[in-house]
Amino acid sequence: MRNLNLQIIRKAVLILCSLFFVLSSQSQELETLINEALANSPEIQKFDLKYKIASEKVNEVNSLPNTEFNLGVMAVKPEMDMPMERFRVSVMQMLPWFGTITARENYVSSVADAQYVKIIIAKRNLMASVSEVYYNLYANKAKQKVLTNHVQLLKTYETLALTAVEIGKASAVDVLRLQIRQNELRQLKDELRQQFLAVQTNLNKLLNRKHTVAITVVDSLIMPSEDFETPSENLAWHPELLRYDKLYQSVEQSELLNQKEMAPMVGIGVEYISQENSPMITSAYKDMVMPMLSVSIPIFNKKYRSQSKQNELKQQEISTQKQERLNTLETHLAKAIRERIAARLSHETLIKNLQHAQNAEAMLLKSYETGTIDFKDILDIQELTLKFQIKQIEAVKAYYVQTTVINYLTQ
Repeated sequence: MRNLNLQIIRKAVLILCSLFFVLSSQSQELETLINEALANSPEIQKFDLKYKIASEKVNEVNSLPNTEFNLGVMAVKPEMDMPMERFRVSVMQMLPWFGTITARENYVSSVADAQYVKIIIAKRNLMASVSEVYYNLYANKAKQKVLTNHVQLLKTYETLALTAVEIGKASAVDVLRLQIRQNELRQLKDELRQQFLAVQTNLNKLLNRKHTVAITVVDSLIMPSEDFETPSENLAWHPELLRYDKLYQSVEQSELLNQKEMAPMVGIGVEYISQENSPMITSAYKDMVMPMLSVSIPIFNKKYRSQSKQNELKQQEISTQKQERLNTLETHLAKAIRERIAARLSHETLIKNLQHAQNAEAMLLKSYETGTIDFKDILDIQELTLKFQIKQIEAVKAYYVQTTVINYLTQ
């Protein structure tokens, strides 16, 4: 059963890896980055080593207590007529009660299972972190592209303004306004470049490689027309909750072990006594061999009763912790679903507003043919258009980031 549970957990990781990429046909770069992060992450390697250590403890507990050897030699021989003992040798092996070693193995294995779930949780967290940082890089790059297009458009308007100034249809102030706006957009773009490098460093560190390695992101992400179905019932099988189940099982195994350790320990051995030759010994065998049997009984077993009480309280604590964490995950899931819907609705509204702004801009440019143009209005419309485009990018990023959160919680 334990091996089956571990296989299910491993399969869940593979499914989660694939589901992170279902939203975009251009996600090969993100998939590659996540695979590299999973392979190189020191945190994953740390948890993996802890799991191996916990698993190795099975061999540690699968052993008997130390075998006792005793040797006694007569140092001073008294003058007696009876036969004297020269030395004696004994060996004794204590044996735990039936099933105790198996109970120890089951307890250690259950602890290892709980440790393995930590690996799954760490992998999920890492995948979500890489995805979120990747989408931040996408948004940054998309904003830079938008700013570049607006600067180029303002240069075109500047040319129109210079022409209008020459023929007396515009003032030099309009030209200066356009130039100031270009400088502001260039400054914003420079700031975005610096932010991109900082976020890129963050992603490279998640991949455990040099911070200067260049990362490429997709040129565009498509906003789906409708939301994907969210299987909220899968939340009950989340690894963060499964870990509490494994901890609960480990306490159960601890109590079974505690009950076994309350039973007596049996010792078997043999003692050999070598004697000197003596006329008093008429038998052909002067030496003696004596089988031995000992029993260790925990008469004062207060500590075992206390351990049982502690295990009972631990199980209650784990149950309440699991319920608390389930409530928190349900809250996070509801928030992510709500914010993803809000991002898609915002994107739809921004498309309409952007179309209106572009129509207004086209009308202003049309008026240039009639000999009148208000470059202040052009700047206002262009600033409004830029605002809508930036919000559009943020809406797309928010949709994918919240989808990452939903996948982390439900897949």
